[in-house]
Amino acid sequence: MNKPSIYELTFGELAGWLEERGHRKFRALQVWDWLYVKRATAFAAMEDVNPDCLGVLEEHFAIETLTEHVKQESQDGTVKFLFRLRDGNLIETVLMRQKYGLSVCVTTQVGCNIGCSFCASGLLAKSRDLTSGEIVEQIMKVQLHLDRTEPGSRVSHIVVMGIGEPFDNFENMARFLETVKHQKGLAIAGRHITVSTSGLAGKIVEFADRRFGVNLAISLHAPNNELRTRIMKINKAIPIEKLMEALDYYLEKSKRRVTLEYIMLRGVNDGQEHALELAELIGSRRPLVNVNLIPYNPVDEHSQYQRPDRETVSAFFDTLKKQKVSVSKRLEHGVDIDAACGQLRSKQIKASARA
Repeated sequence: MNKPSIYELTFGELAGWLEERGHRKFRALQVWDWLYVKRATAFAAMEDVNPDCLGVLEEHFAIETLTEHVKQESQDGTVKFLFRLRDGNLIETVLMRQKYGLSVCVTTQVGCNIGCSFCASGLLAKSRDLTSGEIVEQIMKVQLHLDRTEPGSRVSHIVVMGIGEPFDNFENMARFLETVKHQKGLAIAGRHITVSTSGLAGKIVEFADRRFGVNLAISLHAPNNELRTRIMKINKAIPIEKLMEALDYYLEKSKRRVTLEYIMLRGVNDGQEHALELAELIGSRRPLVNVNLIPYNPVDEHSQYQRPDRETVSAFFDTLKKQKVSVSKRLEHGVDIDAACGQLRSKQIKASARA
């Protein structure tokens, strides 16, 4: 049997596991430092750790469970990794260069069942959730890439909005957040981490109650039920009214700003009437809501959708501004490679099927 990833253990679990086997707590601090600060990829490299401790760790755990299958590098410095899991499944992870630092977008599921009609991630149905260790290891693989190519650079920001619905893999996502935020490890501040959801209202409430101290983004993409149901089938089960109730609960509980993501589809949801309706939907929430406009990245399998022109995007932006809505336009990354989330994975799987 494959040994579980050492990255699946939170610090508290690692300390407890070692203490149960007769090792003092400071051994956990040593191992944690080797994993996340020195970034060892083999237990044998942990030079100052007791050999008996290393032996029992190596007997029960693995450090590397992901292998790099494909790597695409864009002219703008974006790097898209396609990793192969031990069961043969493929997942995507993306390194993006921002003005404020180096950001990594991680995947939480193999495939996606949310079924947004414009999205490459949902072209292949979900086959399983990722473990917390598999999500953590995506960050570690990217950091190791930086260590090799840009010594001294570090991952400073994380967005949990790759393939899959993070709130559909809630507990593993929670464990991942605990690990990457740990002050003795990667120490990535909560304000530098954003988790995105397509709108699982009940989980938004739980997210608020558990006070993770990270940012929330909600994939809205339409200002009314008729249109949102047409492009996002989840709206049938969780209509906008329920989503807004959950958003209100989160805003009241957390007092944190929320981003509403809005992918712009030509002739579908990018009209002036949609901008005005969106402003009305946001209403009195304006001070705590920012709309992030995302021009659509075309996907071959969803040829019914096209990217709006710059003038349309600018007009939509200006209308929201005039309505006193906080709005931004997402800086695009990797437009000269498979930019859409899930696109590289889908192409590779289809190519393998044809071979």
